[in-house]
This record gives sequence, C-alpha cells and structure tokens, in this order.
Amino acid sequence: MSRPTAAIDRLLGRVPMYRLVIVVLSVIGVAALALAVAGAIAIEPLALLASAVVLLASSWIANQVLGVVFRTRPLGESGAITALLLLFVLQPALDAPGLVSLALAAAIAALSKYLIAWRGRHLVNPAALAAVVVGVPGLAFSSWWVATPPLLPLVALGALLILWRTRRLGTALVYLAVAGSVLVVRSLLFGVDVPTALAFAFLSSPVVFAAGYMLSEPLTMPPRAWQRVLYAVVTGLLTSVPFTIGPFRNTTELALAIGGVLAFLLGQRRAVELELVGRRQLTPTAWEFRFRPAAPVRFAPGQYLELTLPHRRPDRGGVRRVFSISSAPGAPEVAIGVRVREQTSSFKRALLALEPGARLRATGVWGDFTLPRDPDAKVAFVAAGIGVTPFVSHLAALATAGRAADAVLLYAVRSASDLAYREELAAAGCRVAVLSPDDPGELPEGWAWLGAGALDADTVLRAIPDAAERHVYLSGAPSEVARLRRSLRAAGARRIRTDVFLGY
Repeated sequence: MSRPTAAIDRLLGRVPMYRLVIVVLSVIGVAALALAVAGAIAIEPLALLASAVVLLASSWIANQVLGVVFRTRPLGESGAITALLLLFVLQPALDAPGLVSLALAAAIAALSKYLIAWRGRHLVNPAALAAVVVGVPGLAFSSWWVATPPLLPLVALGALLILWRTRRLGTALVYLAVAGSVLVVRSLLFGVDVPTALAFAFLSSPVVFAAGYMLSEPLTMPPRAWQRVLYAVVTGLLTSVPFTIGPFRNTTELALAIGGVLAFLLGQRRAVELELVGRRQLTPTAWEFRFRPAAPVRFAPGQYLELTLPHRRPDRGGVRRVFSISSAPGAPEVAIGVRVREQTSSFKRALLALEPGARLRATGVWGDFTLPRDPDAKVAFVAAGIGVTPFVSHLAALATAGRAADAVLLYAVRSASDLAYREELAAAGCRVAVLSPDDPGELPEGWAWLGAGALDADTVLRAIPDAAERHVYLSGAPSEVARLRRSLRAAGARRIRTDVFLGY
C-alpha cells in the first residue's frame, strides 16, 4: 500500500461508515437536483425534491413506529440511507398516488428489517426488496434514473470511496465484470457497435450504482472472500441475463434481493445475541470483554464481529464498531480485546459502563485474516499493540492442533506494561519476540526481549529470519501495517496478510 493510499485510509477512517454513505448519497442528490434544474437530466426538479422529502419522512416515521412495536431503538442513519437509495432507484413523482407509492416503499423497506429476517439476521437489502414489492404490481417504477452519464463521475467516485472504505472493491469489480460483459454481449448480438454497447453497459445501466451502494451492503454480504466472489457472480448474472418467471423478470433489484438470500445461506444465519459476562483490564490501555452468546457463533480464528451498542449522545463514531475475536472457536464465551485511550470514543465509554448481564447484538462475523488451509504451512505473526488480539485466537487454534510450537510472534508495544494476553500466549507455546523500549522483566520460556527499536523489516527479519518462507500476518494501525507490508515485500516476503480496521 503506497503512502497516498495510506493517507486515504486515515482520512476515510475518521468518518463512520453510515455517515460516509449518507454524505456521498446526499452529494449525488444535490448534484442531481442541480442537473435537473439545468435540464441536463430528464427529471422534474420539484418531483425530485418532493420524493426526497416523502421518502426520508416516511422512512423516519416507519422506523420510529417499528422501534416502539418491536421494543428496539431504530438506527436513524440506516433508515436515511435506505430512503436515499430508494430515491435513486424509483422514479420520482409529484402527484399524490406516486408519492403515496414512494411512502409505501419506504415503509416496506423499514418493515423488512424486522419481518424479512431470520432470528434477527437480514435476508435481503431493504431498498432492493421494497423496489421489488412496489415494482411488480406496478405501484411504482424502478427506473434507476441515477444511471445517467452526467451523474456517472460522481456516482463512480462515491462508490470508490465506499468500496475502498469497506474493502469490497474486489467484489464490486467481479460483479461489474460479469454483469457488464453480459450486457455488452447482448447489445452486440443485436447489432450494436462496441462503443455504444460499452456505453450502455456502464454509463446507462444501473450496474455501477448497484455495485457501489447496494451490493456492498455489509449486512447482506457473505463473510469470506471466495463466498463474496460467488455472490458477485450470481448477482451479476441475475442482473444481466434475461428471464421471466411468472410476474418476475430480471431486474437489478430482484438480482440484489436473490443475492442477499444466497449471502444469508453462506454466512451466519442468525443475529449474534451476546450477554456480557465480565471484563478485565489487560494493560493500562486495554480491556478484554467476555460475552456469552445466546446460540453458538460460527467463526474462524482471525475473524471479527461488529458490535452494536446504542447509547446516549453518540459521537461521530456512531453506535457500531468492529473487533477481532480473541477467543478460540468452540469456546463457551466470545471475547474481544479493546484499546481505550485517555480521550476515548462515546462507544467505548458506553462499553466500559456496561454491567454483567447487559445484552448486545453483533450484526455478524466477517473476515479473511484466517490461517492457511495447508495444515503444514509455517506461520509468523507481527502485532503492534492491541493488534495482537486476532493472534490470540490463531494461536489457541494452533495449540489445539499441536502446531503452535513452530509459530513465531513478534509483539511490539510502546511500553512493557502494554503486553496483553501474556498468559494466553505463554500457554499456546509459540516463540515470542518482544519489542519494547523498556525491559519487560522475566519472560516465559521461549520468549525473548529484542530491546528498543522501530518495527521495521530489519527488526522482523532479526526476530523471524525465515520470514520469506512463512505466511506472515500483520496486525496493527493502518499506516504502520501498510509501511511494514511494503518493506517486507521488498525484503523477499511474499505471503503476507494484513488486518486493518479503519476508524477503530
């Protein structure tokens, strides 16, 4: 990762995901209004304004009512995103019947988050489902008017920011390649020339908007990379290959809805309900939280979960955070390690204030920071601070399999007092090299203190001379991981995997 991309990571990491999507969609909406006023796109400006107001208001009202009915606190930002997506998918209206249909679509989208779910787990993208429900009987027309050349640069730029932030650019590109290729071939078969076929596929069809803003919805996406490729291929084919089954025909919204069902079947098939069992202070700046799941949680060592913690007056970080799981698969409790700075977020303050017995929900489990499939593969772990968290789960799994003794961990901390999970790492039996400015004192057998110094390629190779022969896992701050990855690749290491959470 280059310095410019690391700077982009730092910039995007300061903006919560929901807020980023709202800002991008709002900018597109304002640009669309300006283009409509100028006559550059075939949308009536007053219809666009009226539709936006109706969709946003109806979504907010529906979410508030459903929150009371289902005794939960609705996420206003989620409802706003759904309303804005529907604004760009459904044809704007100015007449009363058309506006009522839009209001109905917003209500259906909100209701789907509660009813079209399995044990609290979303099955489909709410905006896509609402477009299908109102579109099939003809109550509203899903024109995807946002797919117009004048808006494409802004739509594509916003999509790139969102996909970069969520690390889902690869999935979107697979979808675009599949859907776009089929659309181009179909046009060519009708005698259209290549430039026109390409323009139709990528400038005037919904695929770019769908890939950037709806396909990438985290709650309706599979957890593993290979599953996301399959999801993108299937959804791309359903988007572009013509078919008719009863009242249904191939539309982008139907493709996204069916793709969501596929993602549900591939991933965690229920919401993760957690009860706080206890917490302990790992270091002066880190805590561990242990939760008892209501039902077994399927995850692989190295994966992460996203916790939702509604609380009063959330700061710009919002009410959701992702955390690596430190416990081993099959353990009766799910544990996470959390760094808590002196000036910490409202989320972490609320987390620290929880008492045992408090109940939280995790939206799901994701990640590909997992161990190699080859059981004989040699691995090395490089952790900066609380970045050691996923490695605790990795090493517990390796110890159970009798393979931890050959693993190596380089653990860099700002102070010896910041060494977290000493007992767990010692019990795993792997070799550990500690990089800290002060003497950590007596260390477990197989551990060594490297002294002070920078966490760079030279230090890694000093602690792990055969790093080029191993699968090397890096976990820590985005800029540090990006820098270290570059230098290790220059030093000959090729099998490098990184674990970075923006906005942590």
